Amino acid sequence: MVEAPNFQTEMRQLLRGRIIEAGRSIVITEGWGAVNMSRLAKEVGVSRPVLYKEFANKHELAEVVVQQEVDTFLVGITECLATHPADVADGMTEAVEFTLRTGADNTLLKAVLSGRSATDTSLLPVLMTETEPVLGRAVTALSAAIRAQYGLDDMSDAELTSMTEVLVRLALSHLFQPTGPIDRAVGQIHRVIVGTFGAALN
Repeated sequence: MVEAPNFQTEMRQLLRGRIIEAGRSIVITEGWGAVNMSRLAKEVGVSRPVLYKEFANKHELAEVVVQQEVDTFLVGITECLATHPADVADGMTEAVEFTLRTGADNTLLKAVLSGRSATDTSLLPVLMTETEPVLGRAVTALSAAIRAQYGLDDMSDAELTSMTEVLVRLALSHLFQPTGPIDRAVGQIHRVIVGTFGAALN
């Protein structure tokens, strides 16, 4: 027997989605400094106590907003790996290029990095210095995607995770602090992939 949908659960998920979208929209148009819980409650049409049941504070909301953005990237990255089923290095390189080009056009990322005021920069640590939701989530998901796509049976999980972390850190570094054209960054990272991990990948 199929269990009937839980109305309260569905309504809560809908509310949560609206809060996240409202927060994202404010960040894009006005910057993270313009986001506050009172305004979010008004934008969504709920009381502050109801809002606080979903998100205890701005930091918690920031993590979820960024997490969703990361998940969108990860879907594209997995598709890039699949376009090179027999060549790990080329698959990784295309995934890096996708990340950098998509990131360069990402409206949320642009809004965060532009930092209209000192309060805007409070979202940057969530992106750049905290293990979650960007680095840890990306490393875990990408390691699993590489394993699923290429096997790499001779490589331990620890080795694969370590290799993936190096790749993710390099890509994030170029994404958040670009120093030249994307093609140049992709070329640099490709050389690291081939030079450092060539033996293991073969």
